[in-house]
Amino acid sequence: MPSVVGLLEQREVAARRRVDGLREEADRVQAELAVAEREWREWAIARSRVGEVLAPVDEPGQSHAQAEETSSAPTAAKSKSQVPMWREGLAWSVLSVDYQRILTVLADRDRLHQGPLACQELAVLFGLDAVPSKVEALRSKAKRLVARGWLAERQPGRFMLAAGVAGPGGGS
Repeated sequence: MPSVVGLLEQREVAARRRVDGLREEADRVQAELAVAEREWREWAIARSRVGEVLAPVDEPGQSHAQAEETSSAPTAAKSKSQVPMWREGLAWSVLSVDYQRILTVLADRDRLHQGPLACQELAVLFGLDAVPSKVEALRSKAKRLVARGWLAERQPGRFMLAAGVAGPGGGS
């Protein structure tokens, strides 16, 4: 008759093997996800660049200088506004309040040399329940900011300001 300790050891070994296998699979999926996200960002940048190239420079009845003034002037943030591609000198005020809150927290961390944050940590900092629906909403916003050049995601799921993006007054 097998000993109880022997049976427990067998079960422990089997559980450890399963955990190791799942970790390997998770690492593979994370690596694949990073490649897919990078490709997605590259396509988003390409689409944005083509949009910039194809956009008309002058409005009818407007000089080139007036068109540039109009396009670079900060606009009021809207609750459902789109996230523009980041460029030097672009003010944070072009973003909705939710996006500005994310940038503000990450700018403070950058200023204090504290490193990137996960969306679950952001939810807690914002006083939200760290439930999947709230965390995923923040993750969606953070990913959009990454795709538009405002944030960087050097480690999967950990967000920080992108190089060149600084304080709330502007993008430089």
